[in-house]
Amino acid sequence: MTSVPSSSTRDALGRPLVAVTGAGVVTSLGQGKADNWSALTQGRSGVHRITRFSTDNLRTTIAATVDYVEGAVSSAPFLSEKLAVLAAGEAIAQSGIGTPGDFPGALFIAVPPVEMEWPQRIALARASGRTDDITYADLLRAAGSGAFSAWHDLFLFGTVAEHIAERFGTRGSPISLSTACSSGATAIQLGVEAIRRGETQAALAIGTDGSVHAEALIRFSLLSALSTHNDDPAGASRPFSKNRDGFVMGEGAGAFVLEDYDAARARGATILGIVAGCGERGDGFHRTRTSPDGGPAIAAIREAVSDAGLTPDDIDYINAHGTSTPENDKMESLACLAVFGERMNAASGSLPISSNKSMIGHTLTAAGAVEAVFSLLTILNGRLPPTINYELPDPAIGLDVVPNTARDATVSRVLSNSFGFGGQNTCLVITAEPGA
Repeated sequence: MTSVPSSSTRDALGRPLVAVTGAGVVTSLGQGKADNWSALTQGRSGVHRITRFSTDNLRTTIAATVDYVEGAVSSAPFLSEKLAVLAAGEAIAQSGIGTPGDFPGALFIAVPPVEMEWPQRIALARASGRTDDITYADLLRAAGSGAFSAWHDLFLFGTVAEHIAERFGTRGSPISLSTACSSGATAIQLGVEAIRRGETQAALAIGTDGSVHAEALIRFSLLSALSTHNDDPAGASRPFSKNRDGFVMGEGAGAFVLEDYDAARARGATILGIVAGCGERGDGFHRTRTSPDGGPAIAAIREAVSDAGLTPDDIDYINAHGTSTPENDKMESLACLAVFGERMNAASGSLPISSNKSMIGHTLTAAGAVEAVFSLLTILNGRLPPTINYELPDPAIGLDVVPNTARDATVSRVLSNSFGFGGQNTCLVITAEPGA
């Protein structure tokens, strides 16, 4: 089956096409689509040494942090909210939907898991007046008093969503979600499905993450997941390379304004693209690892392509999950080979795949949304972002990774992969507007 004919505003299953009418993004490379796209296609890295907190005695001292946002040194939920506001504001402004503060649709937002961080715990412990045997109840009592009372709301999981809903005036109860590294893609998927079911004609889908702090670095280091290539920050994230040694934490946010295609056209909106397919499969193999055989990832890819009414031969480019960890890159390669076959071989050059994480690091909860925005920009600009730092190819991964230099290409259909810890696998197919 090929793409939906240009005369149709419904997909092959009779569901409304879901249009993207606005997109916004913020990463360590800059704020907004223009700055990010320029940096990506120049192959510029946003990874740098961490300066906003002490990294003494840490195994990893680099990250792709967003340090130019006011309040970036504050807690993870505070920064995550700031980043979400920037991305959503850009997306809504581009879409021209509604009026300021009155978004005529639902909110789906992926936010990082929220818990009290070490600086706050230490402050509460001191405020409790106890020097030893401090209990959780002591911390709660301290948190509910005086200057610390605001922390109660700050570290509740749904607070960021409530604040975003209030700021932009979205309709109904906001949906907060966390599906590990696929969260941003899941937020988009939920928005797409709500529009397809006729529950809303518009949705604001966001993925955001500003959670680079010492505790997070230590936790990922204990899992041996992070790169320790500290001497060369820009060269640390090396997806699909033989000498890859782990991912680099990143921060950012991505947002889409999604609309029923007919409703968007009726109000004269510019259609940027279509979220044509979504695929999701869970994997109970391990709490952090995905199945080495790639079974659930393969199923998620196939489901996304089929949901879009396409065949594997219709896909023009793959925006890889591409974390730069030894296990994930190998698994993703196997999964893509299983679905797309010989088209994936670098020698054929017929189906390129590249990883934005080589430049922006792994933005974790935000990654699926950030990379969906970049997938859309790939279609709109006809240019493939490269996988930088690809100096030592892995002979076990013989893919066309668009090494080191961006490439012009005609792209109408992109598969964007997101494979998260604990086997959360979500894939999106984004296409050009029918007839464009």
